Amino acid sequence: MLDLTASSPDITRTICDIPSESGDERALADAVAAALAPCAHLEIVRDGDAVIARTHLGRAQRVVIAGHLDTVPIADNLPTRDVSENDEALIWGRGTVDMKAGVAVQLKLAAELTEPAYDITWVWYDHEEVEATKNGLGRISRTRPELLAGDFAILGEPSNGGIEGGCNGTLRALVRTTGIRSHSARAWMGENAIHFAAPILQKLAGYTAKTVEVDGLAYREGLNAVRISGGVAGNVIPDACEVEVNFRFAPDKTADEAVSYVRRLFDEYEVEITDLSPGARPGLDAPIAQSFVAAVGGAPQPKYGWTDVARFSALGIPAVNYGPGDGQLAHHDEERVRISEIEDVERGLRGWLTGA
Repeated sequence: MLDLTASSPDITRTICDIPSESGDERALADAVAAALAPCAHLEIVRDGDAVIARTHLGRAQRVVIAGHLDTVPIADNLPTRDVSENDEALIWGRGTVDMKAGVAVQLKLAAELTEPAYDITWVWYDHEEVEATKNGLGRISRTRPELLAGDFAILGEPSNGGIEGGCNGTLRALVRTTGIRSHSARAWMGENAIHFAAPILQKLAGYTAKTVEVDGLAYREGLNAVRISGGVAGNVIPDACEVEVNFRFAPDKTADEAVSYVRRLFDEYEVEITDLSPGARPGLDAPIAQSFVAAVGGAPQPKYGWTDVARFSALGIPAVNYGPGDGQLAHHDEERVRISEIEDVERGLRGWLTGA
């Protein structure tokens, strides 16, 4: 049983010790739904392996607070254990950073805040760590968008306990070259498609990453080869080669503008766009967002990686990332989170939601 009267670090330990790799979230979703069922102030909605809990208090504004239940595959890093680092207490194990510590804070507050200053929609969803077509938040936004309606959204992705506004967009493309096969002993009879990829790599190696300011936050872009494939056999001149390119673009660009940029850059090649997710502007100019920043404190930073704040942005809802954990340790075999950071995020979120 999941005890929501426990401390947020203890809830973190419990939910991390319920394995929930992407596609295997049901046991944890069942535990979450069962733990929230006694909360008379919440309407509970189940959508597959996502759990939505909502207050209906007639407040002037509604906040959506979300976190994903799934993790990347376990790598001998469960069950959790307590460790110490530089005299600080941490919880070690898969999911502690990405992002069950954030989920634990949300679950505790969902159970305890019966009279918040805002109406709240809590969302815990499935399939975040896999391809976008399976994403539980994306599914809900397509099939039941009314469940995500709100004036402001907070995603509990790891942000070192600070606010990270918006996010970069991401695009993946296959840039292809073609040649003519021949026996490698008679290379002059063929045309080597792998050699033809050299100018593609030269363009990427010479690319200078831009830093783009959007609504007061500086987003650093990136354009890189992340995979190259080609070849038939050890004695054959290859007739095909693919370079997979990943473009991380600032949220001043639309998805279509990012596609156009990549196509222009490689206009002499065949280009296939294989993955595309738009970014999200910070949205920190909204009064409700400003009140959150003032309550939590600290200077907001940009989010360089893509997160599901972009899904809220697409729905017209300003959204930020706010959660415990160092994003550089997400997916790491030595994933671990500071207990003090879990408690700080709980304190910050509780204070703002109660108007304290």
